[in-house]
Amino acid sequence: MIDELYTQAVARQKEPKAGSYTNYLFDKGLDKILKKVGEEATEVVIAAKNADKAEIANETADIFYHIAVMLAETGVTPADVQAVLDERNGKQSNVHDRPEIEAY
Repeated sequence: MIDELYTQAVARQKEPKAGSYTNYLFDKGLDKILKKVGEEATEVVIAAKNADKAEIANETADIFYHIAVMLAETGVTPADVQAVLDERNGKQSNVHDRPEIEAY
C-alpha cells in the first residue's frame, strides 16, 4: 500500500499535473507537507479515541498518503523504512515505563 502511494507521489513529482493536490504540496514544500502529516496524525488519534472505525480508516488513509508524499520529498524510500524495520525485527525492546510526571 505505502509502496503504491510512494510510487504515485514520485510520479507526480516528476510529471506535475495541473490541479493536483500532490503537486500543491510539493510546490509548498516540506514545511507544508510536515504540517499535514502532523494534522493527520492528530486526526488518527482522535478517531481512535472515539472508536470510530470508519473515521480511523479514513484518517489512516490520509496519513499514509501524506507520509508517502513526505518520503518522496525527502528522498527516503519505503525500502529504506523497510530496512530499518527488518533490522529491528526480533530484537528485544528496551522500552520501559516512565515515572509519572507529578509536577509541571
